[in-house]
Amino acid sequence: MSEPRPFFTAEFKQEAVMLVQHHHKPAKQVAQELGIDPSTLRRWRRVLGGQTEGAVSREASAEVAQLRREVVRLQMERDILKKAVAFFAKESR
Repeated sequence: MSEPRPFFTAEFKQEAVMLVQHHHKPAKQVAQELGIDPSTLRRWRRVLGGQTEGAVSREASAEVAQLRREVVRLQMERDILKKAVAFFAKESR
C-alpha cells in the first residue's frame, strides 16, 4: 500500500507560504528545507496567498474605517468650536 498522506496544520502552511513571500526564497528551496513537495507548496501559495495578505489588509481597513469615523467626529467638533468663537466674538463687540 501507499504511505499515508502527511497532515500539515494551517499554521504550518501559512508559515511556509510566508517564507516564500516575505523572505524571497525560491519555493523549491523552501519546500526542500521543509521536506514537502514543491507542487504542494505551490498549491498552498495559490490557496493561502491571498489569505496571508488579507489578514493584514483586513486589520488595516478596519483601522482606516475607525480613523475615518474619528476624522468626521473631529471635523464636527471643529465646526462647532468655530461657530462658538464667531458667536462670542460678535457678542463682545
